[in-house]
Amino acid sequence: MTTSLDKVLYTAQAHTTGGRDGQGRSSDGAIDVQLSPPGSGKAGTNPEQLFAVGYAACFIGAMKAVGPKVGVKVPDDVAIDSSVSLGPTNGGAAYGIAVKLAISLPGLDDAAKQKLVDAAHQVCPYSNATRGNIPVELTIA
Repeated sequence: MTTSLDKVLYTAQAHTTGGRDGQGRSSDGAIDVQLSPPGSGKAGTNPEQLFAVGYAACFIGAMKAVGPKVGVKVPDDVAIDSSVSLGPTNGGAAYGIAVKLAISLPGLDDAAKQKLVDAAHQVCPYSNATRGNIPVELTIA
């Protein structure tokens, strides 16, 4: 089931050429990256690395947004180590990704950490986009 936006708050725009051996640039020039396939040894980044950074940043933002609602202050030194794995699915007929987020919330007790992560996972746009589509593993440090 597709969920429509009630209201557009922001739209990111980018122009990409060449696929995994190409170039990507945001419309405002804030991102201008050389792309290269994973493990190729070529200079550049790849879509999986960009997704890993984007998901982690979005998830931290979601924790900051829900923190006051659930009565948990997000520590200033919150951090996420993210990994996005790429591999074949359906016996090699297609490719997919899997995500792992290792969430560090220093200074919070275990119950507060879990409450915050659970609430954030419900509102994070990346979590909502991936839920039921790919494996997403959340661990709390």
